Amino acid sequence: MADHRFVVADDHPLFRGALKQTLERIFGKLSIAEAGTFGEVVATIERDPGIDLVLLDLKMPGTQGFSGLAYLRAQFPQIPVVVVSARDEPEVMRRAIDLGASGFVPKSADSNEMGVALRAVLGGDVWVPEGLDLDAGGDGETDELAQRLARLTPQQVRVLMMLREGLLNKQIAYQLSVSEATVKAHVSAILQKLGVDSRTQAVIAASRIDGDHFLAG
Repeated sequence: MADHRFVVADDHPLFRGALKQTLERIFGKLSIAEAGTFGEVVATIERDPGIDLVLLDLKMPGTQGFSGLAYLRAQFPQIPVVVVSARDEPEVMRRAIDLGASGFVPKSADSNEMGVALRAVLGGDVWVPEGLDLDAGGDGETDELAQRLARLTPQQVRVLMMLREGLLNKQIAYQLSVSEATVKAHVSAILQKLGVDSRTQAVIAASRIDGDHFLAG
């Protein structure tokens, strides 16, 4: 039987394959599920709630920026999430940790650093690259928005993600198998929790939390 069960979530198959090989070299006996979309990440965890760790890219089909991370931390708080991203600016790493990630590993990290990071997280620690100051000052207003995002329920995060995709209430209701009235209630709660007055402002607020790094592509 495998010693650990991981989910590798990235929309690039070649990177998933390379990361899977690296993990097998580090840990030996492993069960690794691959996910190319955020929906596949969620479905995989729902099938196997005993997953030990999720390695998550921040930008993949179904999510952009920190919304997916916020959803996983709210919906599956028992499963640690390590962000593995090419976006390794200090403010991006700090924001990921603020929103509940247990670690942040740049895609440029070598296998030794990856091993140190993941063993630390599996041991209950939070890991970031050496030299990163998690207490460094940030943008106070954006920090406040991030704290507000973290207060959303899992379903509210999903609705916000769909609002960012430009979906209408009717489309969101269909995808979530709920009524339009339920979607409207979720949207109202999102606006209240984010401290904004409209759907457009909610989308702008979520984009501000991500920062210009993700908006730039």
